[in-house]
Amino acid sequence: MVSYDYTPGGQRNLTPSMTQFPEPLETTEMDGADYSIMPPTLAFEPEIDITTLSLDELSTSPLMYNREISWLDFNWRVLYEALDERNPLLERLKFLAITASNLDEFFRKRVGGLKRQQAAGMANLTSQGLSPDFQIRVISQAIHRMVRCQSDCLLDQVLPALRAEGMRICDYGEINDEGRTQLQTFFHREIYPILTPLAVDPGHPFPFISNLSLNLAVELFDPISGETHFARIKVPPNRARWISVGDQFEFVPLEQIMIQHLGELFGGMEIVSAHPFRVTRNADMARNEEEADDLLEMISEEVRERRFAPIVRLEVVDQMPEHLRQILMVEMGLSQSDVYEIRGPLGLADLFSLADANLPHLKYEPWTPQSHPAFAGLTKKSRPADIFAIIRKGDVLVHHPYHSFATSTQAFLEAASRDPQVLAIKQTLYRTSSDSPIVKALIAAAERGKQVAVLVELKARFDEERNIEWARTLEDAGVHVAYGLIGLKTHTKTTLVVREEEDGLRAYAHVGTGNYNPKTASLYTDLGLMTASPEIAADLMDLFNFLTGYSRQQHYRKLLVAPITMRRRFIEMIESEMAHALAGRPARIIAKMNGLDDPEIVRKLYEASQAGVPVLLIVRGNCRIRPGLPGISENIQVYSIIGRFLEHHRIFYFENGGDPLYFIGSADWMTRNLSNRVEAITPIEDPNMQRQLQTILEVCLADKRQAWKMMPDGRYRRRRWVEDAEVASLGTHQTLMDLTRFASSQV
Repeated sequence: MVSYDYTPGGQRNLTPSMTQFPEPLETTEMDGADYSIMPPTLAFEPEIDITTLSLDELSTSPLMYNREISWLDFNWRVLYEALDERNPLLERLKFLAITASNLDEFFRKRVGGLKRQQAAGMANLTSQGLSPDFQIRVISQAIHRMVRCQSDCLLDQVLPALRAEGMRICDYGEINDEGRTQLQTFFHREIYPILTPLAVDPGHPFPFISNLSLNLAVELFDPISGETHFARIKVPPNRARWISVGDQFEFVPLEQIMIQHLGELFGGMEIVSAHPFRVTRNADMARNEEEADDLLEMISEEVRERRFAPIVRLEVVDQMPEHLRQILMVEMGLSQSDVYEIRGPLGLADLFSLADANLPHLKYEPWTPQSHPAFAGLTKKSRPADIFAIIRKGDVLVHHPYHSFATSTQAFLEAASRDPQVLAIKQTLYRTSSDSPIVKALIAAAERGKQVAVLVELKARFDEERNIEWARTLEDAGVHVAYGLIGLKTHTKTTLVVREEEDGLRAYAHVGTGNYNPKTASLYTDLGLMTASPEIAADLMDLFNFLTGYSRQQHYRKLLVAPITMRRRFIEMIESEMAHALAGRPARIIAKMNGLDDPEIVRKLYEASQAGVPVLLIVRGNCRIRPGLPGISENIQVYSIIGRFLEHHRIFYFENGGDPLYFIGSADWMTRNLSNRVEAITPIEDPNMQRQLQTILEVCLADKRQAWKMMPDGRYRRRRWVEDAEVASLGTHQTLMDLTRFASSQV
């Protein structure tokens, strides 16, 4: 177990009781169950012997890695949290919602992109990879299996268990007369006036179906003409999906209430049947930024065009008759593989609202982020200058959601906005919340006459509309707004504050791993360095000159900056570890990130393994590398941690012959991060903060509750440690919450 110790004066000194990183534990079988998806090599080429492949083939071959299948494998690990009976019931419901939401995004981005390749005539592409046709077939097979598992988990496990706890999702037929009267009143007051039934016939073309909308396919019989008709009704998205009736924890799906009252919408017609369906549209749009006169207008137009993008998925309930499915398929131009038959309700992402029900005993124990010990003395009455005085005394490393975002990162920006000594604020804004206190602070700073420059990344996927709105709001307030760089996404999380002090101008910097978003700061694990380091501040000044003006800066003092220096520096540090190992000096690489797919990095890690360097990788999602291959990667181990919080921070550790190097930042070891995005990674040089990072990595590597281990064939297995039930009940997140709570109690 690791522990937090403190030096006098309340300064944090994290001293792990372990003197070195633990050796990761072995895995055991998952009680006979294996929820891992078939790995790419086995799914695509059953006869392939991966031990015969060269380093180049292992690093670059599409047969060894397919990012779509790798992503689906990650979603299986998320779905397992819903299947895991050790999790509280409403948390299991939430994981079902997360899995469904992930699939929605996957179809819009990944399947949509493959469909666009098909449409562009790339269906026979085989020389450089697997054809879009082939990948779509494999994906379809995999997801059909996944959605069946989702439905079974919801209907056969979670909902019956919730019913035993007094929370029910009811069919309309289960409701008593009093409840039906209540629902009838609700329908007439809240639903009926906003419904628009749309007929489909020669005079009424098939209606536009909006993305991710829930709809009813209604079959009608006209007793006068003897003809059968088809109509569509959209389930209102601006009304709650689950309607409370009678008891406050008894719910009926809105679509069932609508079906029971269809006769009032189609007077004189006989309702033959009505069945829900749902569509997903492509969000992967072709873009030529080089030809854009105005990037803001181009992205705005792209967002508008998405509404009419081709449909890539049709979800139907399993009771829908075949002839109605055929009508939908023909009208939408879909094939049978694009249709997903669902047992139970559609649109499981809507379960988020039910998972928020006020039943605390069915949820995780509440967690209140703690103020970082360095900021513990700050109150609402503190002067804005106080936070800068703290940072001036020494760097501060905050860890969300264990440390409060509001009293650290947000407080830093708000203090900069109010402090009369602050002259300028510069920030990169990739994603933020809909009611962002960060943006409000930037606007207030501009209104107070400070020089405020913000790069708003308009190309942040699915946040384009929000970012466009924020960009215009900031511009209206007098903020200097840049929209991003042509051909690159600006993904770095950086802020620079310039302050006038007695000895002249001083710059304060924040370099983080996560977005300036208070909502995700309570759900994602992220790190942020606050520093008055002149070298880091100078690097950020150069970086902002690159982002907002014209600069071809090729040298940075401390920061690793993509796409300029980062890849080269990481390769150099991996090669350095190889040299240390071959010379008999201490060598080890530990890297924690969201994804790893860059072939050059993968090859270097294989070479490091062969040189005797232990390589421990904690990769939440996509991972191209294959660990444990004899003679190739027997010194590499790969883990994935899934649980209460979304593991989002990037931490890099190099043993460096006994003088360890630590880094944090915004970039994963993925080609898009190293080559196609502007990223920043900062060294962590303070010994106390290095020990804090060491503690985080130790806890992750020792996890016996939330961690999955990748096998050489690409499968993942849940790590189990059955000998110590008490320890096995604690995962990474609970352990770090306990440590942070203890640390706060000692201040």
